[in-house]
Amino acid sequence: MELAFKEAEFGLKKNEVPIGAIVVYQNKIIGKGYNQTEILKDATAHAEMIAITSAFEFLNSSRLEDCVLYTTLEPCPMCAGAIVLSKISLLVFGAYDKKMGSVSSLYNITNDTRLNHRLLCIGGVMEKESGSILQEFFKGKRNV
Repeated sequence: MELAFKEAEFGLKKNEVPIGAIVVYQNKIIGKGYNQTEILKDATAHAEMIAITSAFEFLNSSRLEDCVLYTTLEPCPMCAGAIVLSKISLLVFGAYDKKMGSVSSLYNITNDTRLNHRLLCIGGVMEKESGSILQEFFKGKRNV
C-alpha cells in the first residue's frame, strides 16, 4: 500500500487528484498508476485503470488471476467493474469513498453475486494517510 501511496503523491505533484494504484503478481509490481484525468483529458484515466492496463500488458493476458490490486481510495463504479472483469483475486484499498465507493460504501460491485466474478476486498489500509492527502488536495482547490 505504501507504494500505491507513493503513486498518489506523484499524481499530487502533477496536480491530479492524488490516488495511486499498483498491481502485484508473485510479489512483483507488474502495473502501477496514478490519476491522469487532467493530463490526458480522459475521465477514464483513473489510477486503477492505468495500473490494470499495465498489468495486462506485462502478463500478455486479459486476466489478472492471482493478482492483488492496491489502491489508495475505494474504487468507483467504473474501476470496480474493471476489477471484476479483470478477475483480480484481492483488492486492498485505503480510504472509503462515501460518494462513489463501489466496494462497500455506495455499491458492492466486487462482491455482487449476479456477476461472474467476486473477490476478497480489504478496506481501510492506510486509511488516514490516503484520506488526508485527498482532503488537503481538495481543500487547496477550494481556497483558490
